[in-house]
Amino acid sequence: MTGSVSLAQRLAVGGLVRRLETTTGQRIPIGFLAPLSGQVRSWGLPGLYGCQIWADQINASGGMMISGRRHQVEILAEDCGYDPDRAFIGARRLVQDGNVRFMMMLGGDSLRRLRPWLTERKILTSTLLPSDLSPDTPYLIAPSETHPLLNVTAVGWLAKNRPELRRVALCSQMDELGLPSLAAYRAAFGAEGFQITKEIRYPNTGGDADEIVAAMLATDPQVLCWCTSHTPMVHALTEAAHRQGFTGQLLSCTADGYRELIRKTSTEFMEGFLFQFPDFDDPALQNKSFFFNRPTQFHSEYERRFPGSWGSVSWEYAATLDLWHMAVQKAGTVAPVSVLAAMKHGGRGEHAFGHARWLGTEFYGNDNLLAGDWPVVRITSGRARVVGFGSIPAWLAEHGARLRQEMEALGQMWYQREGKEPLPIRDTTLDSAASAPL
Repeated sequence: MTGSVSLAQRLAVGGLVRRLETTTGQRIPIGFLAPLSGQVRSWGLPGLYGCQIWADQINASGGMMISGRRHQVEILAEDCGYDPDRAFIGARRLVQDGNVRFMMMLGGDSLRRLRPWLTERKILTSTLLPSDLSPDTPYLIAPSETHPLLNVTAVGWLAKNRPELRRVALCSQMDELGLPSLAAYRAAFGAEGFQITKEIRYPNTGGDADEIVAAMLATDPQVLCWCTSHTPMVHALTEAAHRQGFTGQLLSCTADGYRELIRKTSTEFMEGFLFQFPDFDDPALQNKSFFFNRPTQFHSEYERRFPGSWGSVSWEYAATLDLWHMAVQKAGTVAPVSVLAAMKHGGRGEHAFGHARWLGTEFYGNDNLLAGDWPVVRITSGRARVVGFGSIPAWLAEHGARLRQEMEALGQMWYQREGKEPLPIRDTTLDSAASAPL
């Protein structure tokens, strides 16, 4: 179906598909294709744990209700190890053998080779990295995480609450996680008037943390920012900063396993560490418009079943499943095209942290990114605590041009990655996003 087909037509077709596929009450397979091993496993394996909890809860209630009938769900997982070739093999197994109706991925390098193959088969696929989106990926969505855009919220909080800090040194690995993140941090720090004293880019396989930190400290920064370094590097860099006597502000996209970092350094050293991903038993989330299904209970069950493994993605894939589930119920079918139409109907949705909009054309060539508020998390007395929220649509409305410039400088715009020309007409969705109420 083309983009000109109306929602009513899509749902009408979905109704026909529904009659064909729900009469037997068969199981509904859902694909999970992410790193379950290797240095990026902390952004895959905890997410699979969260999906298992989600599926168990759905099945314990009788299954997914679709047009008056219940269906058991099954999570089919494949380990791609963040390798494009392994991802392609895993995707073929999930789609051709598993007949999955929905595919969840981390994205980035592991999705690059797969994009055309999944699009050709109209496989509704989610990514945690909106930078994967392009006009050629109409069935690829980023409904839960807004990386790297979410990183700007912590920089804004820092500028407001620690105005005496003006000098920052950055480091990032050179892959499809690190480079978009570096562009976002450059834009965010530039928008707030910070001086970047040093920028280091290291291979995506890792680098010598002591050498990297020493080079950063040689420029006398007040802030050290690890961007979206892989978890092993976040730990190595933080420990190196501790060994080398840094006493300033630390900032990172993620801080998975932060309790281990506290044990290896000290509570005092980690005090004030800023990142972007909360624990779901955080008191601040209880007073927020929150559209994740029973967050406190989910966090408790997760800790009971998978103790010590909570991290940035523990909830994100499950949050994506919540959004997909709601769209399936609205469409009355698991047919991908109808589910996508139902999910995006009206241009708004219910993001984990509140009401959100579908946007992104200006940067990614389509509006398959669901963006709203995102939390800023600070380590306080040994615990991760939400200290504020920032509006990503509002930030983009004010600073989108700066972000685009930084993304172009690093070759991270969709048309640069695909060797194409940019869209001739600039989208205005983001300009009006901040003024229209959510």
